[in-house]
Amino acid sequence: MKAVRFHEYGAPEVLRYEDVDQPVPGVGEVRIRVAATSFNPVEGNIRAGVMQGPIPLQLPHTPGIDLAGTVDALGEGVTGFDIGDRVIGALPLTSTGAAAEYVVAPVRILAAAPTSVPLVDAAGLPLVGLTAWQALFDHAKLTTGRRVLINGAGGVVGGYAVQLAKNAGAYVIATTGPRSSEQAKTAGADEIHGPGIPQLSEPVDVVLNFAPIAPEQMAAQAAVIRDGGVLVNTTVWMPAASDEARGVRGVDLFFRPDAEQLAQLVTLLDAGKLHLGATRRVPLAGLAQVHADVAAAPVNGKIVFVAPGATLGTSG
Repeated sequence: MKAVRFHEYGAPEVLRYEDVDQPVPGVGEVRIRVAATSFNPVEGNIRAGVMQGPIPLQLPHTPGIDLAGTVDALGEGVTGFDIGDRVIGALPLTSTGAAAEYVVAPVRILAAAPTSVPLVDAAGLPLVGLTAWQALFDHAKLTTGRRVLINGAGGVVGGYAVQLAKNAGAYVIATTGPRSSEQAKTAGADEIHGPGIPQLSEPVDVVLNFAPIAPEQMAAQAAVIRDGGVLVNTTVWMPAASDEARGVRGVDLFFRPDAEQLAQLVTLLDAGKLHLGATRRVPLAGLAQVHADVAAAPVNGKIVFVAPGATLGTSG
């Protein structure tokens, strides 16, 4: 089968589109005929070798944390899925990824694929959707009526966070760049401000930071949170600010695969309460070029890599 792999850490040029052996599922695993995987910024850092501490890999490594596809073979002890089932999932960060025609995945991380969108586009949901969900509900413990400030709301994760927070009955304040303010408005933000810490009429209960910022900005974010609130940060190279004297917690978030949460995201998507946003499809063989393009300039929206032979409609 075809797959993209890197045999050493480095620039995007280390990514090779090559022939590899088809994997065999083990106990508690399924083999999936991949429809698509996606690009996530963390994967550029993993490829470059700057995440070897928290994310140790065995080389050569196939990237592709997100996956969408069809169950092709069952390992021993697998229940809950059958051959032919359409599934999505976010693979553990150290696992062999889905930038291939086939991938083996633990059944515990899989959810039934949405029926309302093409399967290849659904590959853009798992990691970013789970990151937003876990920031809001696992760490911020969001409830109705809370005030939430989302820094980086125009990005893909931020867009999901705005939608999920609004669905939960929160008042959402978004900060975005000029190119993405309309996206934050469409997602449902109650207030939209430019980059930086906005002047607020009253403190917020939660700050979600999804954007790279300077240390003084991180500290300023904690200052706008009311006593007992929380700041959840996904830019893990800079620790989340806190204020112990006021009971303001700082949480650094590493996403984790979670099939139950992913199934809830799929339910919201199919009910029309969550929207994927802009998705660009690129053939799997173009993965290295996308890594190079993103290294040169940030991209807007989600990019999915379509595996050879994948069907592009909602049925496949």
